[in-house]
Amino acid sequence: MAEHPTTLGLPAPTSPAETISGEPIAALRERSADDPLADLTTLYDLTDRLSGAPDLEAALTGLLADGAALIGARRGMLLLTQPSTTLGLGLDRSALGALETVPAAQILRAAGGEPTGDRFREVALQLGIGASYAQPLADLGSVVWFYDTPTQPSEREQRLAGLYCASAARLLAKELERDRLRRTADALRRGLLPGALPRVGGMQLAARCVAAGLENAGGCDWYDAISLPEGALALSVGSVTGGGADSAAAMGRLRAALRAYAVLEGEDPVAVLGDLELLLKSTEPARTATALYAFVEPSARRLSLAGAGQCPPLLVTSFGASFVETSLSAPLGMLSCWEAPGVELRADRGDVLLLYTDGLARRCGEESLHAGQTRLRAAAAEAPRDVRQDPERFCAYLLDACLGSSEPLPGADDVVLLAARFD
Repeated sequence: MAEHPTTLGLPAPTSPAETISGEPIAALRERSADDPLADLTTLYDLTDRLSGAPDLEAALTGLLADGAALIGARRGMLLLTQPSTTLGLGLDRSALGALETVPAAQILRAAGGEPTGDRFREVALQLGIGASYAQPLADLGSVVWFYDTPTQPSEREQRLAGLYCASAARLLAKELERDRLRRTADALRRGLLPGALPRVGGMQLAARCVAAGLENAGGCDWYDAISLPEGALALSVGSVTGGGADSAAAMGRLRAALRAYAVLEGEDPVAVLGDLELLLKSTEPARTATALYAFVEPSARRLSLAGAGQCPPLLVTSFGASFVETSLSAPLGMLSCWEAPGVELRADRGDVLLLYTDGLARRCGEESLHAGQTRLRAAAAEAPRDVRQDPERFCAYLLDACLGSSEPLPGADDVVLLAARFD
């Protein structure tokens, strides 16, 4: 069956056998009614299965598929009101689309018997639906299952389905709230990162950010690039400790402050990071942050850098890739007074400077941060020449080489990389 995209972007489950755990639940449905604990055990098993769903997608598809198996149905449809979502089971795109043209009231009014209402009877005849059975999900919406022939679940199955959907509604309400908070935090983070990178003569820029899940994030990473007077450029990456929306807001404040310091004294990276630490200690004493700041003169291909607990950047040349040692230094806010020497270097045409946060290195090498950095350097050194000529392709290449995909899924850490090529 073809998948039908929903408002939440969820794929439709294709059969009642596709449960959250991957195990068929026919045995649950066939337990002997003579056993007084059978119904309670069945309900517990299904609810426990649903509560173990890793995310909203698994919870919705699991409810629809397990409920269908529980009452012996083959197809179904789940309707949520907020956010407005329709999810189908055993229905292809055209079948679900046809059902969406039927007023919900007709479908729910017919639940427990043959289709009623002119439009529902017409669509049911077209799709071979002989009967339907529905259960409410509190104020979240409803779930409807369809039979191929005129029939209805037994009294026992109806009782179990009602209890199961009541429990599911409470679990879904919590999952929907978590999903709403997750989406809000993701939108906040996207809004705090640059909408576009500056265009500067003599350089090409590209960046990638793969944010960790809200519950998993141990910090909030950023990247930035701003144009400075006389054709100069300020580049930075960093991370603020802590998870959730508070960390994202702190990241936004710190990045905004760094921009101001870059405009005022951008040619001195040590001074920029020193001022940033003073601000962090004054305004957010309970937080620490890592940062790497680079002042770049594209026309002269000169760079000045300083780092605070951040992974050293990579300089990728025609001869390979090497780390720019910005010296070992503590994160901002960790010591009584942060200080570290700056580093100056000169690049050649075609060289690429790669700034990244430790999330990329950690996901590159599961053994250790050092192993991830080694793998990242090897991938950068082995990048084909035509890939290195385009920072966008270079970022995609590194993600694919290190994480297995140019569009990787979120992990336990944010992944940020910023590539700058000298023309």
